[in-house]
Amino acid sequence: MSISEASTTSWSRKIADTILSQCNEQGEHAFVLERWAYVPGMLLMAVARAGVQLGEPEYVGYMQRHMDSFIGEDGSIRTYRLEEYNLDQINQGKNLFLLYQQTGEQRYAEAAHMLAAQLIGHPRTSEGGFWHKKVYPFQMWLDGLYMASPFLAEYGAVFQRPELIDEAAHQLLLIERRTRDTRTGLLYHGWDESKEQEWANPVTGLSSHFWSRAMGWYAMAVVDCLEHFPVTHPKRGTIIGIFQRMCGALVEVQDKETGLWYQVLDQADRKGNYLEASGSCMFVYAMAKGLRLGYLEPSFHEAMRSGYEGILTHLAGEDDQGAHLHRICHGAGLSKDRNGSYDYYISEAVLSDVPMGVAPWLLASLEVEKL
Repeated sequence: MSISEASTTSWSRKIADTILSQCNEQGEHAFVLERWAYVPGMLLMAVARAGVQLGEPEYVGYMQRHMDSFIGEDGSIRTYRLEEYNLDQINQGKNLFLLYQQTGEQRYAEAAHMLAAQLIGHPRTSEGGFWHKKVYPFQMWLDGLYMASPFLAEYGAVFQRPELIDEAAHQLLLIERRTRDTRTGLLYHGWDESKEQEWANPVTGLSSHFWSRAMGWYAMAVVDCLEHFPVTHPKRGTIIGIFQRMCGALVEVQDKETGLWYQVLDQADRKGNYLEASGSCMFVYAMAKGLRLGYLEPSFHEAMRSGYEGILTHLAGEDDQGAHLHRICHGAGLSKDRNGSYDYYISEAVLSDVPMGVAPWLLASLEVEKL
């Protein structure tokens, strides 16, 4: 199916309607209500963006209903604990800005202030890079850039704290400099400044491979941060430049036949590797948004278009139950029992229709339809 056909049938609406129909059938999405966390936060944000773009208040209401189950009258957040110092816990807070804008209720601002306070006091590497979590000392992961930096940039813009936009820029530039492979231009999943972790190279501190979704997190972080940078920001041009350079590296490892990307990006021919949905959706989202906002040259349009058509042709489908997405990596990380090896990345469960893939698919569809 071509992008023009996809636009006329509005895949974004199909995906959002499927999410809401599942909620109606099950009463509420238990995973969304159970704990303040990054995956449900991304799903809520995607549905709310669909509501704004498609003019569907019901979609925004879905997000608000779930957010209100966490946000107290005083701005406290159920199940959140600042002292965990966990970047993943910031991501759901991105929904607070739309709620504050639409309602003016101070509790949403107070919740955002608390999350910003976590980041201001967050543990850091010697160069000021945020640790991914307190329990992962001196480790920076690409994942964390998406969790925290766009929140910090938007918070700085909304509450007139330009030094926090500077902080978001610093985080983006630091991890790119620390994790970029000069040969391929791709970014390694993680970096351990202390070089103590079992997954870390004892000389460089880097993990061993280029995981698709990790680079997807970073690509989305860049375009979402830049949206809140003033055009006069001294680091804006540099960040746009490294984004374009990174997208060029991604095009080099894009599968030419399907337009998709592999779970381990540069190991296409290796046994067990597979074309993975969440990373592919994230790259399409980042490229489509980058093209729309002028961060990428028009020459990237073909790679973006090929990627989106590949998703619809090879990974997506629909039936009377709604829209479906397949071949989604359940999750991957770096720890003692997650050693960052090739065999580890291809061993994680591969699922269908889980929010880790569906949310980026909805975000990508919204951006493609804007073009």
